[in-house]
Amino acid sequence: MAKKDEQILVFPASLLNELGYFSGFQEQGAEDYLKRIMEAKEFRSRFSVEKDPSFKQLIPYVLMAHDNTVFRYTRGKKGSEERLRRLYSMGIGGHISNDDTNLFDPTYETALQREVDEEVEIGCKYNQRLVGMINDDSNSVGQVHFGMVHVFELEEPNVTKSESIITETGFVPVANLRKDWDRYETWSQLCIDYLQKCVGVSGE
Repeated sequence: MAKKDEQILVFPASLLNELGYFSGFQEQGAEDYLKRIMEAKEFRSRFSVEKDPSFKQLIPYVLMAHDNTVFRYTRGKKGSEERLRRLYSMGIGGHISNDDTNLFDPTYETALQREVDEEVEIGCKYNQRLVGMINDDSNSVGQVHFGMVHVFELEEPNVTKSESIITETGFVPVANLRKDWDRYETWSQLCIDYLQKCVGVSGE
């Protein structure tokens, strides 16, 4: 369970103006943005930055796809981010804590794997790749978060939940993602165009 006083990785929101400000989902330049963000990173109390848009909290956001389907779940009412409860999500991920740092593993890669392992169990082999970024200042959640979007391409649709806050799990056809549009959290909505273009479906 997330602790309000944990130290989480943030970076100055002003850095986005230097790198190239964008709104929504962007594919280009993700590796370069991540490198610069990690160079400018600092750890601050989660409580102090939750409502401070001068800092962005870096969030690995993992989409798990198999053929023409993607893993989807509902965020349960016990989730730490109350603004996202009861909404559909396709992203697995969370904050990067100072506990993710050590002398041998890169902070970002360690946090990415920890978040996936904590939230779900993947029962098959997969390939992963960084596919883009999310920045959305149109709402209070997005104003303080910045997402690095990864796709895990699974050999089988074999994913089970590991946390009680993840409910109503399953793989759904990518072509049908626009159904129940209003039930998705904003970040998942922003990923739908990318998925329909790049995960082997026509998007009809």
